Amino acid sequence: MPMTLPDGEPQAEPWRALDTPELVARILRSAGEVAARPRLVAVDGRGASGKSSLAAALQAAVPRSALVHTDDIAWNEPLFAWGNVLREGVLMPLHRGEPVRFRPPAWQPHGRSGGIQVEQGLDLVLIEGVGASQAPVADVIDLAIWVQADFDEAERRGIQRDIAQGVNGDSDQTIAFWHYWMAAELAFLAKDRPWERAGLVVAGTPVIELEAGQFAVAVPHPGNRPSTDSR
Repeated sequence: MPMTLPDGEPQAEPWRALDTPELVARILRSAGEVAARPRLVAVDGRGASGKSSLAAALQAAVPRSALVHTDDIAWNEPLFAWGNVLREGVLMPLHRGEPVRFRPPAWQPHGRSGGIQVEQGLDLVLIEGVGASQAPVADVIDLAIWVQADFDEAERRGIQRDIAQGVNGDSDQTIAFWHYWMAAELAFLAKDRPWERAGLVVAGTPVIELEAGQFAVAVPHPGNRPSTDSR
């Protein structure tokens, strides 16, 4: 089932069905061996592509793991201009084998309490969100996963989700905000081109028949950073 994709994003193929344990094993192999710190895996993709569902499934399958959402990093930051906040506040401490105790700089002036916490001794930390593997953090990510999804279907379900959650006002306000956000997202991704750095591509909308607990996975696009398992 071919996808409708924005200009510049190549269609991944061929697709292969992997059970969740198989996908986890491949991700860990592709991320490589690390010492005294967790593997750092970015789950990147367009809005409503299926990133959160994939990241949640991966976290549930790896007992010693944590999940960081870029929405928390990006909260009240300029759109897609928070890469260095993610890098210095979260990724560099993890690279040093340290725990994360980070309150993003926009939280205090806007009255948000708490912070982002990641414990030591984990095997895997997932960073999930649009821009999770963007250029300012690419060199400190062990593996970038690109979640590819049909653009029209992602828009439909993204707007439906946001209306149901009531996060951006009424239906008209939600639709208007979606298109405002998408204009910025399209421009950012066209420039950043994160799919070219991905070591693995996972389908977020249907492309092949799948059983429960399976994901459709493709090898990287030509010219991408190669996976250590090219099957």
